[in-house]
Amino acid sequence: MLDNLTNRLARVMKTLKGEARLTETNIADALREVRMALLEADVALPVVKDFIAAVKEKAVGETVIGSLSPGQALIGVVHAELTRIMGGAHEGINFNTQPPAIVLMAGLQGAGKTTTVGKLGKFLKENHKKKVLVVSCDVYRPAAIEQLKFVAGQAGVDFFPSTTGEKPEAIALAAIDWAKRHYHDVLLVDTAGRLAIDEEMMAEIKRLHAAINPIETLFVVDAMLGQDAVNTAKSFNEALPLTGVVLTKLDGDSRGGAALSVRQITGKPIKFSGVGEKLTGLDAFHPERMASRILGMGDVLSLIEDAKKGLDEEKAVAFAKKLKSGKGFDLNDFKEQIAQMRNMGGLTAMMDKMPAQVAQMAGQLPAGAENKMVGRIEGIINSMTPLERSKPELIKASRKRRIAIGAGVQVQEVNRLLSQFEQTQKMMKMMSKGGIGKLMRGMKGMLPGMR
Repeated sequence: MLDNLTNRLARVMKTLKGEARLTETNIADALREVRMALLEADVALPVVKDFIAAVKEKAVGETVIGSLSPGQALIGVVHAELTRIMGGAHEGINFNTQPPAIVLMAGLQGAGKTTTVGKLGKFLKENHKKKVLVVSCDVYRPAAIEQLKFVAGQAGVDFFPSTTGEKPEAIALAAIDWAKRHYHDVLLVDTAGRLAIDEEMMAEIKRLHAAINPIETLFVVDAMLGQDAVNTAKSFNEALPLTGVVLTKLDGDSRGGAALSVRQITGKPIKFSGVGEKLTGLDAFHPERMASRILGMGDVLSLIEDAKKGLDEEKAVAFAKKLKSGKGFDLNDFKEQIAQMRNMGGLTAMMDKMPAQVAQMAGQLPAGAENKMVGRIEGIINSMTPLERSKPELIKASRKRRIAIGAGVQVQEVNRLLSQFEQTQKMMKMMSKGGIGKLMRGMKGMLPGMR
């Protein structure tokens, strides 16, 4: 998402290289390109005009301090304005009410609303330690109720049953009563998706809203809709007292304008952003972090949070102690590190939050290569004996042939894995010595397809 915008902005900053200060002339040239980049990203025209005017006002006359280049100075101004138009600071779920805190989820059909209910339930349970109940008020599609039941089971949250013969208001009120009697902290109410802005369906959700009086009314919108996403959010905001927006499919083939436009157009904060189908694919939306990612700076804070969620602390501590003791890094450790990386969303998810020059390495992998590669590595290691995993130097020609047959691969694949393992061993030594520059260069040789 937003890769094209990131690349365009990077080129703009390079054009200012060598200038002593930011002037009206060089700012005008740069902002002309920024304007085109934003319009190409499908950012709403009023937002683009406001953004460009604000950047120009703050950037003209900005003195280049110390070792900063004019491009870097402009990046500081652009970053601040990107953060502002996306909301300034993160706004989470409001729990300031008598339990249960009722959250009404609205949106068009196909936006990923039911999956988002499951993701949000899991997020609130794991990050806020809330007891969550979910209920479907979609009485038009029996499959929607079954889907939510399945998703709730995966997320580990409670599900309140409903049927297509009931009224949405009756279902929701019964769920509220159940939530109160069973001491739930949060009730997530899924609603019927609309194919378009339909008056009858909008009247139904208005009645539902009036009946349950939710503390949060979140609009779930597909970021791949671009400008249409913003227009739809605006229409829903006029019909319902929305309190926030959830952007889904931010990892899709979108130009990303919705992320930059929806707050400015609706006046409502983006509270969460979703990626993929996995229930772990929901993040709190932080405008300043998204601004950093757009400008190619990466999002290290979110990467650290992912690591805390995905890593097994006991195993990480034990691994650190082993490295420190000088016992070395064996194939058991190699397999464990791959599993931990997968828990963090995989290489692609990690690289997406790295600075642009580092993230480019992930783009060199062919589509789908990551999952195949990880499965192949695990299969090969599983075909080894415990002794071979702890002492890889024992693996010679005859052992390689046996391992290859057991894993269902060619001997060349075993050789490639051992080569990758040796390079990872070297990287671990670099990391223990604090050589982060050497570490990042070493990553290029770790994965097939990278140069």
